[in-house]
Amino acid sequence: MDHKASLDRALLGAHSAVGVLKAVAEPTRLRLLALLSCGERNVKDLTRILNQSQPRISRHLKLLTEADLVERAPEGSWVYFRLAEAGAGREVARLILGFLDMNDPVIVRDRERAQSVQEERQVAAQSYFRSHAAEWDRIRALHVAEGEVEAAVLDALGPGPFELLVDLGTGTGRMLELFAARFRRGLGLDLNPAMLAYARAKLERAGIMHAQVRQANLYDLPVADGTADALVMHQVLHFLSDPQRAVHEAVRVLAPGGRLLIVDFAPHELEFLREDFAHERLGFAGPLIAQWFADCGVDLIETRDLAPGAASPKGKLTVSLWLAGRSGAQRRDNTNAPTGDQRKLERTA
Repeated sequence: MDHKASLDRALLGAHSAVGVLKAVAEPTRLRLLALLSCGERNVKDLTRILNQSQPRISRHLKLLTEADLVERAPEGSWVYFRLAEAGAGREVARLILGFLDMNDPVIVRDRERAQSVQEERQVAAQSYFRSHAAEWDRIRALHVAEGEVEAAVLDALGPGPFELLVDLGTGTGRMLELFAARFRRGLGLDLNPAMLAYARAKLERAGIMHAQVRQANLYDLPVADGTADALVMHQVLHFLSDPQRAVHEAVRVLAPGGRLLIVDFAPHELEFLREDFAHERLGFAGPLIAQWFADCGVDLIETRDLAPGAASPKGKLTVSLWLAGRSGAQRRDNTNAPTGDQRKLERTA
């Protein structure tokens, strides 16, 4: 690491510098930074790894957060912590980590305990997945092979690279896994804590450390206006009571030149999907999606239908892809709208 270059980028005022130095001038807080450099953790995990009380760990995390070295992300009754992802805090945290001996026996032992905790979480997540796998398999059996859908998704969104890709309704985190090589930072958002736990464990197991998942309401995204280069809504809209509102919110965070890809079912008549799988909508017509895009001020670039083969039994579903883009000159008037940074993750519709 070029420590001088990092220091130059991380210049702080005297008051801020004193706060940062105080925050890191304690062994446990340095151990916390080392742990968070390997991935986000919640307080429960950190108390187990460091074998310290919850109030003490929370106090250390509070000081690191106040120094802007660490960020917190509420998720239901839990809070996840990660290293700062922007600003001087990010540079300072990485500068400090550059001076730490990651082979120190204490830090090595912390990593080993963290690995053990991670493996336990993965087992629990796999149990949840197995209990629902039959339901998902039943849905997948109704349309073309998943591999064909994913190939079309990769082709439609393009090679990137994307500075920030946001997966709305991330579910198992599959879209983040699929696009991992094409983004610098990935963010998956979902309301379901159990699904988030599974997605988080899956990404950790795959070594995809540049993607995180968060609990969020798709009608009120915790993302700043115009910051996402790519957004994906894969099999999400049919679960929503107000899908148009969700599309409008997605467009709010789309950066100039960015792309929004929606993947969902074409109109169908399989009523059992309402009763058995909580589908609010039985597919979407292309002209309707196009109108929603036009109302939001983005252009429909491409529509693609993946229909079942002629030999398929009646009742199969057509998967549709709609790709929208915002030109570099396009900007919506958000003068009176709160930015994503002002929105609270805990809010619900």
